[in-house]
Amino acid sequence: MDAHPQISTKYQYPIHIRYKYVTMIKLSELHRRVTGAPQMKATINQADELDAAEAMPPPNSKRVRVKKELTFQDMYQNQDLFDQDDDEDDDWDPSQKQADDGVAQTAVSDSIHEVSEANPQPNAKRVKVQKELTFQDLYQSQELFDEDDEEDDDWDPTQLQKCLEVIKWFCKNCTMDNLNNDVCCQICGEHKDSKILSRGHFASRFAQDEDPNEIQPSIKRLKDVDSLESAANSSTAIGFDERMLLHAEVEMKSRPHPERPDRLRAIAASLARAGIFPGRCHSIPAREITQEELMMVHSSEHIESVEVTSKLMSSYFTSDTYANEHSACAARLAAGLCADLASAVVSGRAKNGFALVRPPGHHAGVKDVMGFCLHNNAAVAALAAQAAGARKVLILDWDVHHGNGTQEIFEQNKSVLYISLHRHEDGTFYPGTGGAHEVGYMGAEGYCVNIPWSRGGVGDNDYIFAFQNVVLPIASEFAPDFTIISAGFDAARGDPLGGCDITPSGYAQMTHMLNALSGGKMLVILEGGYNLRSISSSATSVIKVLLGESPVCELENSFPTKSGLQTVFEVLDIQNNFWPSLKPIFKNVMSLWEMQCLGKKDKKETPNFGTNVVEVESQKFLIPYAERPSSCKIKMTLLS
Repeated sequence: MDAHPQISTKYQYPIHIRYKYVTMIKLSELHRRVTGAPQMKATINQADELDAAEAMPPPNSKRVRVKKELTFQDMYQNQDLFDQDDDEDDDWDPSQKQADDGVAQTAVSDSIHEVSEANPQPNAKRVKVQKELTFQDLYQSQELFDEDDEEDDDWDPTQLQKCLEVIKWFCKNCTMDNLNNDVCCQICGEHKDSKILSRGHFASRFAQDEDPNEIQPSIKRLKDVDSLESAANSSTAIGFDERMLLHAEVEMKSRPHPERPDRLRAIAASLARAGIFPGRCHSIPAREITQEELMMVHSSEHIESVEVTSKLMSSYFTSDTYANEHSACAARLAAGLCADLASAVVSGRAKNGFALVRPPGHHAGVKDVMGFCLHNNAAVAALAAQAAGARKVLILDWDVHHGNGTQEIFEQNKSVLYISLHRHEDGTFYPGTGGAHEVGYMGAEGYCVNIPWSRGGVGDNDYIFAFQNVVLPIASEFAPDFTIISAGFDAARGDPLGGCDITPSGYAQMTHMLNALSGGKMLVILEGGYNLRSISSSATSVIKVLLGESPVCELENSFPTKSGLQTVFEVLDIQNNFWPSLKPIFKNVMSLWEMQCLGKKDKKETPNFGTNVVEVESQKFLIPYAERPSSCKIKMTLLS
């Protein structure tokens, strides 16, 4: 595999998110505020006379020993007090130190006394010198601060903590910290008392809108759904077990970890509110994956490193990938649910499925645990599908981060096609892998397809354009028997880590386009996504498509951005060497790119550069490259 830049952590927030800092109050000012003592300042004349007294050398002395102990900074800034000619130090006797100190202290004390008598301060109980006080000054000169006992009777020590303490709250939706007087999150706008965990994305963003007498759907009900009874009403299976909620970060950091149990709670609440689950979907029994099944994907060292965490209260694989005593069990449950869902769909016991699982998995490689991921759930599901009878498996990864673990596992395997759309930015975006030139090796060239966006803010138009011109043509030529979506929703609008702009309608449209492949045999596996409102609304839209609802994706302009067009063009330039169906598409996109570079593109005069007819399961679909109207629906038109 090619070498990639090493990016240490996935837990990085965009630059527009700022932390709030506390300005430390100077020690002398803090003491004055707490005790209520008046602020005393020496006059300029007093300061000058004091400086003169300190500079006056005592008789028969080669150095001045001032009362204050000098710091290294004083020595550096006042070399003239110490630097003498070398010949003058030859006869210096260290035994004179004590005598010299006494003379110096007497001289400075007399000078201060004279200054005080010459310029008395009315109603002043202390003289506050101009220089900054150190902790040693406070210890040795208590007379500068000690007030009469009766004045300290009403002093409250807790005021000291209040001066430095900043009360803040963490947003339930995006985990960002806010000052206590903020009612709504300064980042995502969510109300501090939002009911998003009980109502999902149906909760009001701005205020409490819930009837206190209303009975809330409990997440515990999800595991109580009768699978056989519900299966008669729906062919979509849901995999969930509430024991996966026990996987959580134990050590308290500056803010909650983005990969947290509330992610599943918010999605479950949205599904319950929409009447989807429980209701229109059925569940499958949860089981833990076996070590033999994991050994088909991961090394024994990898498996053992995860299992050992069950004996520890808290541990970390990397700086941002945590584990507690329940994490190994949660990871086994997630992988087991994905394997069983894949088997159920391939065998016909379910038409399609959605794995509502955590921890996520697409960063977990053969040996490495990283990026919040412990076991690679998508890889386990792909091998389980092949064991159930699927010869060829497509894994489409739309998580905003490249699935480096999934690519590593299958980059030499021609029976699994891995396609990923992700932020890359020349390898500077986590994890740094996934360049367009990474195509697989050892005879499997072309079976890794990376669509690496060069910037953030990528939205529906660019993703749909990439689907039309890269994903669907390659996937159709590959002709998979089973399709897996590594569905990270961290490219969704509002995600604190992803910084992209896909809407729930965009996710629904992409699911609908992939549903035509492999006879509709599809499994959607939850990966990332850290804005609760975004992931709950997006997941709900995707499951509605699995249930047979048609998405409505209204876009003002289906034409991609210039950077999106460039990325697709560069990918086609590489992949058309492996997939013959891409050659005519590459020519058309090259024409678009040339016009873009020449600056001739005009929205009102954009020509239709032809269409690509893709045959899927003996049906032909017309996929438009660029549609003429400025406002249109992106659609796949069935040819008669």
